[in-house]
Amino acid sequence: MKKFYIYILLVATSINFANAQSKDTKKADQLFDRLAYTEAIEEYTSLIEKGKADEYVYTQLARTYTILNDTKKAESFYKRVVKNKKANPETLFAYAEVLKANGKSSDYKKWMKRFVKANSNDPRAAIYLKNQDYLEELEERDPLYTITNAGNINTKYSDFGAFTKDNKIYFSSSRNTDRKSHNLNGEPFLDIYAATTDGSKVSNAELLSGDVNSKYHEGTIAITPDGKRMFFDRNNYYEGDLEKDEEGVNQINLYSAEKVAGEWVNIEPVPFNDDNYSTGHPAISPDGKTLYFSSDKPGGQGGSDIYMVEIKADNSYGEPKNLGSNINTIATEAFPFIASNGDLYFSSNGQLGLGGLDVFVAEKNGSSFSFPENLGPGVNSGNDDFGANIDVEKGTGYVSSNRRGGKGGDDIYVLGKLPPCDVDVTITVEDTDGNGISKALVEIMNITESTTDSDTATTTGKYLFSSKCKREYKVMASADGYIPAERTISVAKKSANLIITLQKEPTITPDEVVLNPIYFDFDKWNIRSDAAAELDRLVATMNKYPDLVISAESHTDVRGPESYNQILSQKRAESMRDYVISKGIDASRISGIGKGESELAVSCEESACSKDEHQLNRRCVFKIVK
Repeated sequence: MKKFYIYILLVATSINFANAQSKDTKKADQLFDRLAYTEAIEEYTSLIEKGKADEYVYTQLARTYTILNDTKKAESFYKRVVKNKKANPETLFAYAEVLKANGKSSDYKKWMKRFVKANSNDPRAAIYLKNQDYLEELEERDPLYTITNAGNINTKYSDFGAFTKDNKIYFSSSRNTDRKSHNLNGEPFLDIYAATTDGSKVSNAELLSGDVNSKYHEGTIAITPDGKRMFFDRNNYYEGDLEKDEEGVNQINLYSAEKVAGEWVNIEPVPFNDDNYSTGHPAISPDGKTLYFSSDKPGGQGGSDIYMVEIKADNSYGEPKNLGSNINTIATEAFPFIASNGDLYFSSNGQLGLGGLDVFVAEKNGSSFSFPENLGPGVNSGNDDFGANIDVEKGTGYVSSNRRGGKGGDDIYVLGKLPPCDVDVTITVEDTDGNGISKALVEIMNITESTTDSDTATTTGKYLFSSKCKREYKVMASADGYIPAERTISVAKKSANLIITLQKEPTITPDEVVLNPIYFDFDKWNIRSDAAAELDRLVATMNKYPDLVISAESHTDVRGPESYNQILSQKRAESMRDYVISKGIDASRISGIGKGESELAVSCEESACSKDEHQLNRRCVFKIVK
């Protein structure tokens, strides 16, 4: 993409960098400003060889390599500059971005934090601070589409910007070696091609017939629903004149053409073109009444913004309107596409993404669009991903990318919608004997998406539901006569099962809360796991009845000295009290009293008591004080 469309994206790579030009860098800077990047690299590199390099030279080399998508070399030069603790914040941000593009997530976060510290008022800092873990979250998302290199439509040159209409695919390519090469990267100027497609194969790519192609660059196109009119962008070249701005830069302009006898003729510029800024990347609404485009015209949100303009019945135009801050950012928004359902697809490096330009979708919402959503891995990579063309009904489409592994600088890729990743989840609610509890209430909180649902289990205690992959849930189960229980379950890509065992509520008499026997190890007073389970039942009861006040009493048998038994029982009573308090019960609602052998359940001498009678005496009682 940055082979040609750097013209329209210049502002995104020239924001607030320190200006330290000198007579030594004059020639290199002039080449850079004229977009002659390969030659500029040679000049900046020669300054290093002559020992005349400084932070400015290294920064310019890093910027140039970033523009040409060599982020590895860009990283190496930025690395030399950011060693300076007073490095320009824009340089810090640019370094973080190339680290992200090179797959170095942890290093990206480190340098973004430094950027935020250096320039906390920057809108990009605010966006990042809202979700500092977004990159990991994006990388972990399941792909929405399969993505495959489009094969023979691509060459070793730049090929991008697929647009489909009536079994034809139109795209831009620099493969035409009959054209003069330009000094941006040494490739031929771009032309628009048309090929035949059956949806899976592309063949017979040929230069578009008619007057659209010139000796300079032609880029992306859009054709009206009736097939009679095309919008396309090219260098500011019309009727034999190549116009430049005051700095000698030839901008991108937007043109229309009519289809006459099978050829595209009658080229006309749109009235909102300008010699001093770029206008391009056309897209047309499904009803053919609105034209969308990208421009770096003054007064926008940032680098280049997306605009819309009415196409009137007489083919005149309304006033272009910026889509606003919901879509546009301080950086670059470009390559809009309007799907048949009215949704807006576009590329941005200002929204949170995986690196370079990412493709986003913003759903049609009345006369505006919802907040954009990143299409995630697959469609997007650490490099530039752009020019999306999506058939939402068929679940297919195209995207362009300069990601690694392609045939050329930019390649066209085929998209195929993946079915949603759904798995079955079974929740079983049972009692301590393993029997399902009929009609238990199951409440499910989707932690991942912050949603809640509830329903009753079947007569066998089972509750089934379908879940998206990679979700985490908190499940609360309850039933009459049972203590509610809460569990969590993580759902991956396979069916999942969760068993929740409910304890029966304790019996409550007028005098006490009756629990199952609570046991302690010999000569110990620590709370065992089986004792904890019973005490949890007491806690649940006290939570259910918030006015309940309990006296936890511990008794011993008659074996051993009476004074020792008194001390041991007191420690055990206090352990039970402390455990209940640790579970959130106010200390004023429970006391611990050791009774020793003073209140025997079975009165007998030590030698005359049976084992069972000793056990009856060695008990814990939870009396109701209030």
